[in-house]
Amino acid sequence: MIEAVLRAPSFPAFLAASLVLALTPGPVVLYLIARTLDRGRRAGLRSVAGVVLGNLCLAAGASLGLAALLAVSAAAFTAIRLAGAGYLIWLGIRALRGIGRPDRSAAGDRTAGELRDGFLVAALNPKTALFFAAFLPQFIDPGAPVLDHGLGLGAVFVLIAAATDSAYVIAAGCAGSCLAAWGAARRAGRVAAAAVLIGLGMAAAVSGERGGR
Repeated sequence: MIEAVLRAPSFPAFLAASLVLALTPGPVVLYLIARTLDRGRRAGLRSVAGVVLGNLCLAAGASLGLAALLAVSAAAFTAIRLAGAGYLIWLGIRALRGIGRPDRSAAGDRTAGELRDGFLVAALNPKTALFFAAFLPQFIDPGAPVLDHGLGLGAVFVLIAAATDSAYVIAAGCAGSCLAAWGAARRAGRVAAAAVLIGLGMAAAVSGERGGR
């Protein structure tokens, strides 16, 4: 499947468009930066892994017609959007409550939680499903199996986004390391990170648009 996608005449154009779109900061990137500033680079990278899993599910769902359902069902779109918004707000409140408190959870629990959070932030974003439904078909070659080609393109895009998201996390980790040298600045950074999560959730809750990634 992937080999056929790589050989398709439209693949170079798809690759260029995907790179531009993946480099454009969006809500997921802001979430990853906030998580990295709050918990460090490793937590950010584990969150990226969760986002990858969530995006792969959305890409598969778009290829199977889930996005088409969301596009015609206002109730389904609204329900998923509000669930995602509520989860972001909860993450922000949890981050605010944790400022100044040592994290006593086991390493395995932290890893599982970060993977879960990244997955849910990505999977509970109906706009991403609609993005896949609108973006991928433009690069499916005539005569190619639509499902196989769509899944292949979705997987390639998710890998590109994972690379750019990881780059943002590494940059945020470097900034966080600099802030760690000053306690007050570190605390302010964690407050700002929590505020970003709450702000993203509130923005998602009031937004009615159905475009964008």
